[in-house]
Amino acid sequence: MNSYYPVFLKLSGRRCVVIGGGEVALRKVQSLLQCGARVEVVSPEVCAGLEELASRHKISIVRRGYKHGDIGGACLAIAAVGDAGINARVEQEAKLRGVLVNIVDNRELSTFIVPSYLRRGDVTIAVSTAGRSPALARRIRSRLEKDIGIEYAELAEIVDEVRSEVKKQGIAIGPDGWQNAMDVDSMIELLKKGQREKARDLLLKNLKIPRGKQPED
Repeated sequence: MNSYYPVFLKLSGRRCVVIGGGEVALRKVQSLLQCGARVEVVSPEVCAGLEELASRHKISIVRRGYKHGDIGGACLAIAAVGDAGINARVEQEAKLRGVLVNIVDNRELSTFIVPSYLRRGDVTIAVSTAGRSPALARRIRSRLEKDIGIEYAELAEIVDEVRSEVKKQGIAIGPDGWQNAMDVDSMIELLKKGQREKARDLLLKNLKIPRGKQPED
């Protein structure tokens, strides 16, 4: 079996189509909305959660069964209907139009699969078993959730702030320099104690930036 190429898609403002109106479809829709996607649901009937999202104008609903052409112009499509005939038709249209498609519970018809993931601000960690065992992927994610706290989101913000200021001041630091400067364990411990500035100062110290050139707050 060929390996999957791991990738994060920028979906903000882009049209994504979910075919199906049940609880599985709802979970897929919610994940897409978290990424800023413009979501359209195609289904003759939808669950209460989807109705609520539509009432708040978060999604649009086409209240009928899937028809050829429904995924035209979409960035990606997800079929969550549990009907082999519809799944095959969606896969064929996706292939014809060059649309990324995920057929829930059928990796053979899918051009992408959705990993189990955890998110801490802008830090996202995805776990995949190439579709072989979603339950195992979720179990691994659960273990990681115990070790990866919200402090990692704050750490990402600090590193981004320092990188921007360093770049603005024309200070050249290579990839190895950044890698060696990030004493993650120590910085996370400081952030857990609410000592954000100390965590930032530690990064600056490890970067060996001359005192007069340190980025200003």
